[in-house]
Amino acid sequence: MLLSLSPSMSATFCQNILPFLQSVQWSSTFPLKSRQLSHPLKITEDCGCSNGSSEESEQIKEANGKAGSREEMSFLRQMSDDAVFLSVLQSSMAPGKKLQGLVAATITPMTPDGQINLSVIHQYVDYLASASVLCCIETVNGTTGEGLALSVQERKQLAEEWVRQGKDKLDHVIIHVGALSLPESQELARHAAAIGASGIAVIAPFFFKPTNKDELITFLREVASEAPAVPFYYYHIPPLTGVKIRVEELLDGIKEQIPTFQGVKFSDTDLLDLAQCINKNGGEEFVFLYGVDEQLLSALAIGANGAVGSTYNYLGQKNNMMLQAFAQHDLALARKYQFLTGEFLNFVMKLGFGVAQTKAIMTSVSGIPMGPPRFPLVKASEEFITKAKAKLDSIVWPTS
Repeated sequence: MLLSLSPSMSATFCQNILPFLQSVQWSSTFPLKSRQLSHPLKITEDCGCSNGSSEESEQIKEANGKAGSREEMSFLRQMSDDAVFLSVLQSSMAPGKKLQGLVAATITPMTPDGQINLSVIHQYVDYLASASVLCCIETVNGTTGEGLALSVQERKQLAEEWVRQGKDKLDHVIIHVGALSLPESQELARHAAAIGASGIAVIAPFFFKPTNKDELITFLREVASEAPAVPFYYYHIPPLTGVKIRVEELLDGIKEQIPTFQGVKFSDTDLLDLAQCINKNGGEEFVFLYGVDEQLLSALAIGANGAVGSTYNYLGQKNNMMLQAFAQHDLALARKYQFLTGEFLNFVMKLGFGVAQTKAIMTSVSGIPMGPPRFPLVKASEEFITKAKAKLDSIVWPTS
């Protein structure tokens, strides 16, 4: 079985994708690593892809109008046996939108016995898409999603289901592919590219930690190189990783090392570091999404593009209203929303708040069974659920 492109796709390939492929510095930044494809791609002399029949090749040649150069064909043949080529082709064909606004850090639904529950993902997608979460963007297999407590196969299954169910409903599905093992992270990056993810994000490895900028960039580059046409984001969360390399330092020259680098999920309270990042890298059009939900308004004030957080699963509408008030220069209204979100989070944090409690609140608010967390985490107590629900129900949100 060979991959076949229609005449129209073949023309698009020649006009749009080929120049991109030729522009990438493959030998210096993204050295290709030969991987045997089970169904190799055959590329015809006319810059089309076919099953090899002369009749089909002639049809494609006629539709394209003229053949690509033999230099182009030589370049493509060198890549045709590499799996990364297919991910470049697929990702480059998809239209892109800038990542901004609210990003829901998705929860991984589980059955009562602790297995991933794919059957409710479609319901989850519909809930978020209808809940006015700005831009309908989701991150999968991150901290809230217990990604590092899942097997590689489970993470792949979840990613596939989110991409499948999110088609035509979600603007972006970003897959977190970070892992303690570099080969595992690379495998997840290749998989995310192959299934058409909008982007990939990577957390710093946190058992054997990078100790300086160069070590961290080397790790990130090795992962990004496996998905060379997929937007890449660094997930900065030093309270959990213990990796305290300042993002301001990390971003210096990062595009030269990782051409697909698009931005940062900044989950730290060091607003000075975030401000310096935004001040120094505005011209690069990097995306800076803030990950401390209770301090979002402060991050917006210094130029953050939006936010990634667990509370946007069930308070997406309220936080979206805060973003809209801020955009309309109504700081008093924006503060009201931020203070009320903070009031709720302050309350549940005093009770003990983490992934298990987030799952319980989301189940209560949405009616979608999120199930228990995976051990060593334990499910939220009934006392917590009762108190958290009562507190959330008691909050009087602004009406305008």
